[in-house]
Amino acid sequence: MIRKIIHIDMDAFYASIEQRDNPEYRGKPVAVGYGGKRGVVAAASYEARQYGVRSAMASVTALRKCSHLIFVMPRFEVYKTVSNQIMQIFREYTDKVEPLSLDEAFLDVTENKKEIEIATQIAKEIKQKIRHQTRLTASAGVSYNKFLAKIASDYNKPDGLYVITPEKAEKFLEKLAVEKFFGVGRVTAQRMHELGIKNGLDLKQHTEMELVRHFGKAGTMYYQFVRGVDEREVESEYVRKSLGAEETFAEDLYEIVDLLRALDDIAREVHRRADKKGFLAKTLTLKIKYADFTVVTRSKTVEYYLRTSDQLFDLGKELLLQIEDIEERKIRLIGLTLKNAGSDQMILTDQPVQLAFEFKE
Repeated sequence: MIRKIIHIDMDAFYASIEQRDNPEYRGKPVAVGYGGKRGVVAAASYEARQYGVRSAMASVTALRKCSHLIFVMPRFEVYKTVSNQIMQIFREYTDKVEPLSLDEAFLDVTENKKEIEIATQIAKEIKQKIRHQTRLTASAGVSYNKFLAKIASDYNKPDGLYVITPEKAEKFLEKLAVEKFFGVGRVTAQRMHELGIKNGLDLKQHTEMELVRHFGKAGTMYYQFVRGVDEREVESEYVRKSLGAEETFAEDLYEIVDLLRALDDIAREVHRRADKKGFLAKTLTLKIKYADFTVVTRSKTVEYYLRTSDQLFDLGKELLLQIEDIEERKIRLIGLTLKNAGSDQMILTDQPVQLAFEFKE
């Protein structure tokens, strides 16, 4: 079976909306977020990215890189409204839409509502409709699986369109830097470089067993991806896999009593969100970010569903006290996340048998 998968990724989504709605921001470096001492960049325009400004960067760092950076407070309700417009465009072509966030999604168009045979034509039409209806640009990637479609959408940004056919895949992946592979972050990339793995061709020289030995279960994923194999379906039914809350403090905390008070507030917020969503889980993860931006996490899985804020606080406190130097270093952020929802939350459907189609660009 050869599928036709499209990945659509909006270009600098939040920042582009602000530039669209505020003519005075157009052509200038814009960061969505709070520009104060404890602020973080949520999104950056392409003009800001030229200075090295990136999302998740501390605002003070962003301002050092670009002194004339314009900070704009986020308007999430506006972003959600625009996102809904875009998702409706996707569903004109297929119901097999898997949103990854407000600004990106996978589409399986192997069979589609308009009976368009060529996947690239669908991607072009979607890009045109997005521009016409929202006055924003999107980049699209087209391929025969999710992994390659997502890589392709990032290839010619902004306002790009790139296609990776089965015939192109092998040579494309051999030249691809390991940093571009799904699941390879900064630390993993450094580890790969130490092993002499800099691109897909280097990665292919290692057996699956070797990769698993170095990278655990992810090694199997790397082994398959570099060979163009990704059997993941486009999941149109969204099943939430995690839910949490975190707080960045106005001033760093170091007294245990202050940390526990903050933890209690966060536990109550996580419970409120979980109760609202009807979300149940048995695993809790604690996240701590120190004043030097070092991050540590601790997790524990229990045999019962975490249903109350007291249960969340008690387990969170247990995890907090496991950290040896918790009273010796200043802390700027604490977060709690529920993970691993129970199997009873899974949506089970009869899966239709999908016919094979010749892949055409």
